[in-house]
Amino acid sequence: METVEMNSVSLKRPRSEDDVANADEIKRQKILEKPKAGNDSGQSIENPAEQTEDTKSEIIPNEESEEQEEEELEDSDEDGDAESFADMMKHGLTESDVGITKFVSSHKGFSGILKERYSDFVVHEIGKDGRVSHLDDFSVPVDDEVNFEDPSEETFTVLSDEDKQRLEELQLFKNKETSVAIEVIEDTKEKRTIIHQAVKSLFPGLETKTEDRDGKKYIIAYHAAGKKALAKVRTATDPRKHSWPKSRGSYCHFVLYKENKDTMDAINVLSKFLRVKPNIFSYMGTKDKRAITVQEIAVLRITAQRLAHLNKCLMNFKLGNFSYKNHPLKLGELQGNHFTVVLRNITGTDDQIEQAMHSLREIGFINYYGMQRFGTTAVPTYQIGRAILQNNWNEVMDLILKPRPGAEKGYLVKCREEWAKTKDPAAALKKLPVKRCVEGQLLRGLLKYGMKNIISAFGIIPRNNRLMYIHSYQSYVWNNMVSKRIEEYGLRAVPGDLILKGATAVHIEEGDVDNYTIHDVVMPLPGFDVIYPKHKIGEAYKEMLVADNLDINNMRHKIRDYSLSGAYRKIIIRPQNVNWEVVAYDDPKIPLFTTDLDKLEGKPLPVLPTDGKFRALKMEFSLPPSTYATMAIREVLKMDTSIKNQTQLNTTWLR
Repeated sequence: METVEMNSVSLKRPRSEDDVANADEIKRQKILEKPKAGNDSGQSIENPAEQTEDTKSEIIPNEESEEQEEEELEDSDEDGDAESFADMMKHGLTESDVGITKFVSSHKGFSGILKERYSDFVVHEIGKDGRVSHLDDFSVPVDDEVNFEDPSEETFTVLSDEDKQRLEELQLFKNKETSVAIEVIEDTKEKRTIIHQAVKSLFPGLETKTEDRDGKKYIIAYHAAGKKALAKVRTATDPRKHSWPKSRGSYCHFVLYKENKDTMDAINVLSKFLRVKPNIFSYMGTKDKRAITVQEIAVLRITAQRLAHLNKCLMNFKLGNFSYKNHPLKLGELQGNHFTVVLRNITGTDDQIEQAMHSLREIGFINYYGMQRFGTTAVPTYQIGRAILQNNWNEVMDLILKPRPGAEKGYLVKCREEWAKTKDPAAALKKLPVKRCVEGQLLRGLLKYGMKNIISAFGIIPRNNRLMYIHSYQSYVWNNMVSKRIEEYGLRAVPGDLILKGATAVHIEEGDVDNYTIHDVVMPLPGFDVIYPKHKIGEAYKEMLVADNLDINNMRHKIRDYSLSGAYRKIIIRPQNVNWEVVAYDDPKIPLFTTDLDKLEGKPLPVLPTDGKFRALKMEFSLPPSTYATMAIREVLKMDTSIKNQTQLNTTWLR
């Protein structure tokens, strides 16, 4: 949920949070020169398949050069971000736009700034056994076969990036060279031995020998068996084909601590450095980008020693708590997430804060789908989902590709303008140097299948990303219906409401209504396999879908992927393990709590003044999967958590 991108695989000095804060301050100063200025917190879209507070995007294979080019484009476009903040003010979504309109508590609201720094939002995963994931151990487990076929640390650094690129091309026969010569700069027997070992361990299938050329020593890498060795190479470079000690579990489980990076990007970075495919990693849930997050990851047949080495190479990541097990991780196996959140520059009195936090602990909050679910541009994702369900493919194409108000990256603007002018996918694609975005994927599909086969063209977009749109529409309907339900019947269970008995939804009958509370009530996401409340809200569902040219009794689509079965969702969530503290501070850049990494590195918390210029609310709570921490925070503050509103708060505070 952040506009500032971290260097994904660069080993150069990363932008620290102070760098990010300084860049943000420069942007804000630019904003102050403009009317209606603001700060874009850049929330991303949650993946519907996971339906958690955390965000997810499908890994899209792409060439490294394109990925680097995208990073350069994003860095070079930073000056345009200030203008995008102002445009977001005009065109961004607010909570009421997506049906988020009600509160359950009676306290008077107050203002505070959410995620002013990404380190103000920390997420710890809760496993299915109820254990909260923490990074507290960097040691590598000792088993009976330590270092089994495991390269030493020097192996990874003795070869330059250029050497590795040439060796990879030689290994996979990507060029006409029959050998690669590596000059031994500091010629010693030990140095030559390390280079020999590095080539053979990192590039299976290659042999090496030492040669004298013009008085200099070179290590020569070559194929011992010619192209017939290629199949062996491919087998050797697949970690699933490596020899592996029988006494060791096939999966190395570890805790991933990451800052300002989402889970899928993190896995892409790890796989690139390990020279493996991303699909050998598994996890229980995906985590926010604009946050510090701690979660468990499992990887197939990669040793803890290799993983631990990455701690010296990668910035904004740390790996630890290694163990070997016989099973991967599965999506949804987690019990939830534990959140530590700082709301800065709060205005509430001590009494207001106490009332708000007691209400959160005792009553809870409305389980709305948060703003991440609906995108951040002038074309909300639910509108595209609605067009898909209507089978209106021209509208789908138009909503994704047409010019839209609000600032975007310059190349996207040019691509949209070209599309509007020519309706030529090839011409529009030429304006788009980064082609792995949804617009680029759709244009490639149109180029391949033609303008008369939009369905197939749209199918080029990864499945999870396509389903994101229709699940966004379901969420939009659910939010609106829950607001109507709260408005009509308040915070009590009434006859005709739905509750779950096991996995089956049943209606509350008149005689049983006293046996249930609002915390038992569920509401359906529309679909062909759900039932609806037997009161006014049941009719409201039908009316809303009719207004959108959809039939609530026929939610099956002619394309199976887009058929909605529906689901049930509790309307009120009561967080667990709720704790809070109000602290004073003077410097908005200082951290207000210690992270797992701070504790490992022995960094103490800065001494805070007893009577500072500003006040902050530090809060902790645990939530089950498929719930949004931002909606819990919304209930505490009783204010709009949308980018548009947070932008206004940031700008007002700076004034």
